[in-house]
Amino acid sequence: MNVLSPYTLTWALWVLFGVFWLVAALNSKATKRRESWLQRLGYILPLVAASFLFSRPEAHRGWLGARLFPFTPTVEWIGVAVVAAGIAICFWARWHLGSNWSGTVTLKEGHELIRSGPYRTIRHPIYTGILLALFGTAVQIGQVRGFLAFVVAWASFYVKARREESFLGQEFGDRFAEHLHRTGMFLPRSS
Repeated sequence: MNVLSPYTLTWALWVLFGVFWLVAALNSKATKRRESWLQRLGYILPLVAASFLFSRPEAHRGWLGARLFPFTPTVEWIGVAVVAAGIAICFWARWHLGSNWSGTVTLKEGHELIRSGPYRTIRHPIYTGILLALFGTAVQIGQVRGFLAFVVAWASFYVKARREESFLGQEFGDRFAEHLHRTGMFLPRSS
């Protein structure tokens, strides 16, 4: 396999994302309040299904493996560029979120309402970046399964984002309500 192939670079970008996320997770404030494990399963299981669609050979068969457009190098490289852009957004957002980040829906001790960087216009830019990277992966793959995985992941992040917003609304009240009004969930709010 060519080291510089679109496929190899796409998965290398995902590995880079995973390593960065593991290292960045070491810098996190103590938890004050956390969702239940049952609530967490509500968005984790769909993400497992999306991962299955992207990675398992069984998902390449039948209608799930059907191509949505011609498999060309140009399309593959566009997919890689979109993955890279999505992961860059994740890194930027994670940097601004700092020690307030958690993999689960939580409130941290001394939690801050972040309004810098991408949080000026988007409430959940990490999810935006992940979704963009998943969309790029779906483009690079070019099959039904990739776009189905993207939709499943979007629904999962929507559920998780709504729960986070409930926690933040309870914690920050009017400040969060104003932030909610000024920003979009996954995309910047149009004026």
